[in-house]
Amino acid sequence: MTQSLEDYLEMVSFLADEGEVRVTDIAARLDVSKPSVLTALKILEDQSLIKHEHYGLVTLTKTGVARAAEIRERHSLLTNFLHNIVGVSGETAEKDACKMEHLLSDETLKKIKALVKNASVEKSA
Repeated sequence: MTQSLEDYLEMVSFLADEGEVRVTDIAARLDVSKPSVLTALKILEDQSLIKHEHYGLVTLTKTGVARAAEIRERHSLLTNFLHNIVGVSGETAEKDACKMEHLLSDETLKKIKALVKNASVEKSA
């Protein structure tokens, strides 16, 4: 899946947490055009990650929920790592995590996860 499609799926997940998801909401949050959203949603629907009613709501499928959760977990892990361990500002951590989450290997993410876990244990001790 491309970085762009991951961003769309992640946004659908965030918006679903807040309530109903519409094309206009996705476009506004990602600062893209409605036709761009529709193109991405069609691909995500073809991959059985979402359902989109024509001129209606967007919902995640069971597979889409799982995939979005993976993406969000990576994002959260990297934001936490950058902010709490590396020490960059929250805003910078958020922006950089968004870029990094699509590029890092599973091996690197596992190592970062271990570092974050170890740092959390040390802080609580």
